[in-house]
Amino acid sequence: MQCFNAKSNPTPLNERLLAFKRAKSLNNAVSISWLEQWWNKDVLSINPIKKSDYELMKKLKIKSIRLPVAFEHFETTKIPGEKVFTHIDEVLKQCKVYDIKLIIDYHYGKINDNNYLTETPKVITTWLLLAKRYKKESPNLLFFEIYNEPPPINPKVWKDAAYNIVTAIRKVDAKRTLIVGASNYNSIYELSRMERLADENIIYTFHFYEPFLFTHQGADWVGDQVATTGIPFPYNVKTYPPINPTVIGTWGENNYFQYRNDGNEQSIRDKLQLIKNWSNKYYVPIICGEYGVYRKYTDEESRCRYIKAVRQSLKNLDIPGIHWDYNSNFSIFNGPPSVKNLSEGMKEAIDYKQSKQ
Repeated sequence: MQCFNAKSNPTPLNERLLAFKRAKSLNNAVSISWLEQWWNKDVLSINPIKKSDYELMKKLKIKSIRLPVAFEHFETTKIPGEKVFTHIDEVLKQCKVYDIKLIIDYHYGKINDNNYLTETPKVITTWLLLAKRYKKESPNLLFFEIYNEPPPINPKVWKDAAYNIVTAIRKVDAKRTLIVGASNYNSIYELSRMERLADENIIYTFHFYEPFLFTHQGADWVGDQVATTGIPFPYNVKTYPPINPTVIGTWGENNYFQYRNDGNEQSIRDKLQLIKNWSNKYYVPIICGEYGVYRKYTDEESRCRYIKAVRQSLKNLDIPGIHWDYNSNFSIFNGPPSVKNLSEGMKEAIDYKQSKQ
């Protein structure tokens, strides 16, 4: 496949330039994750995002919302699509009021190496419904992220599935900018090895939780690998905790000893530079679709330093970023979302400057 390269073809297509422009408009974004919480039996009977939340987001200069939705779960459990779409409609309505972009994200699909021939059509069916429903919405306002965190699947299989999803959406909506990531959970390393798709109007996404040992310390859904808690950022030999015995023998053991090299701003910059190089090679827009820190076992100062380091590195590389998440266990707030629940360190980390009355 012939790749588009800035050096060999200095006149990019208009669609590509438009995708770059739209990617930039998504910067300083946040995921609002209530519709992906399939384990919450009340998920569709509540709307936790109020008018005051949109006002707060405007105050914090948040430009876009990423809305992960557990479409596959709702369909499997026979929940009427209209019930789900009504919630999305309301978020979209408020985004228009407050001039905030919206990304609809297909969360928790089940595509893998063994079932992609049957699962990919199911994903396509959902996207065709969404594409028809929102076709008239401005492509400068509304974006489609076709599939969150494909698993450790054969990259060629995933690329084929992604291409088929994109092609199906294009038959209904030719102008929507689509967001596509790589396999192995939107890995930066998989994306850096991926060839771009044969579609000009795509933003490529990756998730950045490096070093994982720090950002997910104590996260019970990950397992014993991250059982060591009290890990500081940056690495500090004096305050670095002893390894939790349950980590020994897992991949977390290697990460524990590697942290002295990985737990610093330079390592973050180097890893993000890797994906920026890929973006430059294919001359395609990229976005950091998720970054953040699990709150429960991480001290506030380390969290603030990490968030600041990632945001600054993304800014220096001109990569838009989406924080995970607004009001759950990765939230930047110490309590319910509000300015008063932002620590001084976090205000500095997100570059929030209170306007003087």
